[in-house]
Amino acid sequence: MRRVLLLAIVGLLALDALPERTLAEDAARGKPITLDQLRSQRKELAHRNRRLIFNNDGCDCLYFPKDKPANPKNLLDLRTTDLAGTHVDAIFYCTISSGFSFFTHRTQAGRVLTRSPAEFGIQPDARNIAQELIDQGADCLQVMVDYAHRHRMEIFWSMRMNDTHDAEHRPGKPYFLFPPLKAEHPDWLVGDPIKRTPFGRWSSVDYARPEIRDLAFRFIEEVCRNYDVDGVEMDFFRHLCYFKSVASGGKAGPGERDMMTDLLRRVRRMTEEVGLARGRPILVAVRVPDSVEYCRDMGLDLPRWLDEGIVDLLVTTCYFRLNPWSYSAALGHKHAVPVYPSLSESRVEGEGRFSRNSVECYRGRATNAWLAGMDGMYLFNFFDVSSGRSPVLREIGDPRDLRAKNKLYFVTVRDGSPNEFLAGGDRYRNVPILTPTHLKTITRSTPLRVSLTIGEDLAAAERAGYRPNLECHAQMPLLRRPEQVAVKFNGQALAGGKVSQGWLDLPVPVDCVHRGNNEVEIALNDQPPTREDAWDLVYQGDRKPGPPWRRDRGSPRTEEKLIDGALAIADRGTEDGDYLYWRFPWGANPAGETIVEARAKAVSGSSYLIVSNGTASERLELWPDHIALWSNRALRYAMDAASGFHVYRVVMKGQDLKVHVDGQLRLDASGKFRPTPGARNEVAFGAANSGMVGEAQWSYVKARVSRQLCADLVVSVIYPDRKR
Repeated sequence: MRRVLLLAIVGLLALDALPERTLAEDAARGKPITLDQLRSQRKELAHRNRRLIFNNDGCDCLYFPKDKPANPKNLLDLRTTDLAGTHVDAIFYCTISSGFSFFTHRTQAGRVLTRSPAEFGIQPDARNIAQELIDQGADCLQVMVDYAHRHRMEIFWSMRMNDTHDAEHRPGKPYFLFPPLKAEHPDWLVGDPIKRTPFGRWSSVDYARPEIRDLAFRFIEEVCRNYDVDGVEMDFFRHLCYFKSVASGGKAGPGERDMMTDLLRRVRRMTEEVGLARGRPILVAVRVPDSVEYCRDMGLDLPRWLDEGIVDLLVTTCYFRLNPWSYSAALGHKHAVPVYPSLSESRVEGEGRFSRNSVECYRGRATNAWLAGMDGMYLFNFFDVSSGRSPVLREIGDPRDLRAKNKLYFVTVRDGSPNEFLAGGDRYRNVPILTPTHLKTITRSTPLRVSLTIGEDLAAAERAGYRPNLECHAQMPLLRRPEQVAVKFNGQALAGGKVSQGWLDLPVPVDCVHRGNNEVEIALNDQPPTREDAWDLVYQGDRKPGPPWRRDRGSPRTEEKLIDGALAIADRGTEDGDYLYWRFPWGANPAGETIVEARAKAVSGSSYLIVSNGTASERLELWPDHIALWSNRALRYAMDAASGFHVYRVVMKGQDLKVHVDGQLRLDASGKFRPTPGARNEVAFGAANSGMVGEAQWSYVKARVSRQLCADLVVSVIYPDRKR
């Protein structure tokens, strides 16, 4: 065995020493091998140096520019040509696999997706060229295989095990990704468009069905037999729903986990059979959540897969992260399996000055992942690949190339909810979450304490002659003066702070930063209020609200515009979704006093000022001829609210709520501001609701909540002589 292993190593070294030979040519020269030799080679190949894995989700073929000729060169130029010469050592290419059975490569086991999005009113400037390429004898997957081997890259076919972009399908409004398979076998799905599941998406196929598991196997087998791929990726994160029992709110049982494990065993046996026939292994990669317990409840027995050696590469995370990167690294390395962090594009809403999709943030994320012991990087939904546009592909695959480069380190980069796919899934989250949609409240008795990872090797940078400037940036939309809070970084007080546009900026001494986890604390100071502190929240109607105000999606029948220093919001429809509000998650204290004041003019119909403190909720109704309370309809005051602006002040404390109009008490709901099921903690203003219409103009909205909010926290590392 030692001799076989030595020969395998020598063979790999020889392969790397012959750049003029392609991987495909080397495979053609391969000699028959035994199963033991195949497995030995597979282990060696699993641990080859993959600086960067580039996942191309394949929509370059599906959304191809309408005005370009369909040919391999033009397809490659979209996302692939410029990968040559970067850190990318492996391409994971997904031939859509949306809708379970639809593919854009040649297939008999599934169905070729020939529909174009424009036929369904989607992206009219794009077309699906899958069939055009097949007719030319060069389908998209073969094009990628040829490119990868020509440039000495690995190529994996990536199958999304239960992609549900087709959940947009409706009986009366078909969606182009919804396959005939699902229309013909609705009983193979976990739900339907009317009876949707509480978790996952209704159009997910149910892997408890032997027909589904058999089809999944056949899809993978067909690619392994027909294409010279180096491996296959079973992408379980896109999307996370595999059993009807889980979609209905339960957990997967041992029997269901056995079903999925048997599928992977079957795939492993097939890849060995095909590998022996061609004289070269086929690797198996999986992309899963970064929690053994979460995977278990979803029906994915990850430790068993690793124990049995049926997984060669482990990729973790996507929409959310549950554990530090070191958790995944330790799990994989325990079983001698290389691990890659999925650095998926961020979808955090309401960002302000700093972007999680910036080059600087990707550098920070990769630096942290390298520090945790990862074997390489994995990019998902990153397509800024044009030559010279982004240095990400040329930097993050080697920690040495990240030294002395400007970086951003966020507390949280992806804030998707694990509860979306699994009931109570957030109980497995062991990393902090802090984003503009997941704000933290700071009171005098409850300071904010949060951990932030900084993988920067500041000592090495200094030895190389670089000394960066570090700043801690806290997005605090209610903060007026830096003296209102005390900030500590690893126990050391930070001074010299400035407040600008809702952000507190504080210099951080280099010597107080730890390489790894750092603790940041923000507490309230006992500072007497000044005139500018009279209101914690101030929105002026001469502009549209900015973060962390959040706007409802609205509809074609809602509109907003600025008119003479006021924001006019109108709802002119009565269909579902016809309403429009701006919302601010103010973190009000149910026991303390909260005051909100709005200057508004009711133009027509109904408009509302909504106040919620996490326990109780109420709506102040503004009509042209009266005002009223939504939950206490008996409280009503007749007035002319349409001829001019009036100042409406709502005062809440405990179960008491009072409404003043132009300084006079008009509605007294003392003792009637009672707990409301599902109450949010926000203030909102806008027009009507789905079944009603209305329009009002808002001159300002102000609030006093007697606390502070932190919407984001980021540390910038800037090297003075570097531009980026």
